[in-house]
Amino acid sequence: MIVEERIYTLAPGTSPAYVKAYGEEGLAIQKPILGRLVGYYTTEFGPLNQVIHMWAYESLEERAERRAKLGASEAWKAYLGKVRPFIVTQENKLLMPAPFLQVKWQD
Repeated sequence: MIVEERIYTLAPGTSPAYVKAYGEEGLAIQKPILGRLVGYYTTEFGPLNQVIHMWAYESLEERAERRAKLGASEAWKAYLGKVRPFIVTQENKLLMPAPFLQVKWQD
């Protein structure tokens, strides 16, 4: 199991609108395609105006397949057109589990 962490830094003051749009539209598009949402968070301390979400995958190959399917989705492309103006920067991290961690994911 691997986890992809995505951190979006948003223009100041736009976090509520971004999160609202994701809750009302983005999640319904993304979840059936990407599958395993580990968490979705906003920041209160440290770097502000950030949204962090994490998705779990069985392998890099599964991640690549699911991300390609999402990228081809017309609904996702339309949604991105609405929220992209809020995004200042994006950071992605691939988190690999420590050898002793045994994760069992339930969809």
